Amino acid sequence: MRALQWTGPETIAVNEIPVPDIGPNDLLIQVGAAGVCHSDLTLVNFPYQLRDDPLTLGHEIAGTIAAVGSEVSGREVGERGLVYLFWTCGVCRECVSGNENVCLAAGRVAMPPCPGLTIEGGMAEYVRIPANTFVPVGDLDFLQAAPVADAALTAYHAIRGAEEQLRPGGTALAIGIGGLGHVAVQILRAISGVRVVAVDVSQEKLDLATACGADLGILAGDGDGVAQQLLDLTGGRGVDAVFDFVGIDSTAKLAVESVAPNGAYRMVGIGGGTPPDINAGPAGGPGLPWGATVRKSLGGTRGDLHACVALAQAGKIHMEVERYDLTEGPEAFARLDKGQIRGRAVLVP
Repeated sequence: MRALQWTGPETIAVNEIPVPDIGPNDLLIQVGAAGVCHSDLTLVNFPYQLRDDPLTLGHEIAGTIAAVGSEVSGREVGERGLVYLFWTCGVCRECVSGNENVCLAAGRVAMPPCPGLTIEGGMAEYVRIPANTFVPVGDLDFLQAAPVADAALTAYHAIRGAEEQLRPGGTALAIGIGGLGHVAVQILRAISGVRVVAVDVSQEKLDLATACGADLGILAGDGDGVAQQLLDLTGGRGVDAVFDFVGIDSTAKLAVESVAPNGAYRMVGIGGGTPPDINAGPAGGPGLPWGATVRKSLGGTRGDLHACVALAQAGKIHMEVERYDLTEGPEAFARLDKGQIRGRAVLVP
């Protein structure tokens, strides 16, 4: 089969490799679509050798069951679904409490094994998965279903983690209207009564935010006083919840300076930014206000994923996608690296 693989620092290629064998508790999925995520790009851009063997990329996977392991029950060849991206132990106290995204087996790093990042992924014609990671999607189009597995899941989990702040009449801020940000705007619109404000450096992406239901878009740039605009918009208090889907120094600074007292600041993007003025001193000025919480939010739970599938099936969220053939994967990665993707790039084998 063909597979898009990381083969070394900043190098990817479409290679011919064997179709994977499956074990008794596995499924073989014929891939219908695989989304391209910034996490994939981060792995590809690592400047050092991560492992000796090539790694098949892709953790946003949708497809059809092609084979069923001998000990699997309740699944049939031909079923359509997507893949839960964390392959966890399933028995620790976090897993049984519904917090699979921080499975104890993953240790302090708390990032469970994930296809395409630590084990063989789904940017290929076929992928082997544990049967318990399969989530049916009915007749949902695979181009729509694949990004639900992470872009929607991760946005939903971050939003659910701030639900106390998302009361009607409040204001939520989405920073970065890319693969996650554009669906976050839709989720906020679907499950809360807050005013939704979007911030991005691209007017085209702000136009996308408006199309997705944002009440206001603010174009960001150096020294343009975005934080003050947000304070003015909220009577000087700040926004009730900030979801940063970029995670660089400037967006972290904006989040700290614009979040309200008792507000929620959720770090989702992994740009390596450092929030300023988060310290044990008295609150005031541009620093983190009293009562505000900061949380690094990773992926989501199985329950979150089922909720996202339901929203997609109900037409409450729609993925803006750019379709690429699997052989065009390197081009999709290059465009993502340049910030040229509108919504989510999706590869089709």
